[in-house]
Amino acid sequence: MKYWRKPLDLETTPLARGRVLVVKDRCKGCEFCVNYCARGVLGMSKHFNRKGYHYPEADPARICVNCRFCEAICPEFAIFSVEDPQT
Repeated sequence: MKYWRKPLDLETTPLARGRVLVVKDRCKGCEFCVNYCARGVLGMSKHFNRKGYHYPEADPARICVNCRFCEAICPEFAIFSVEDPQT
């Protein structure tokens, strides 16, 4: 989204950071979390879990903002977002 001006408190407002944790054996490869991630942090792995499904992985080059939408949309409760303690 483009704004017509830069917010005055942009430098002082901290950007929330998070890490995505996946319970690989719960995942059924529906890709909901990958398709609905607003920041494009998640992608499907080339590896298989015990059930034979591909599971999501977080791209380390992208920044998770800890919105927790992936948690809300996962039908198997296989993905979690936690606040990154380094920020």
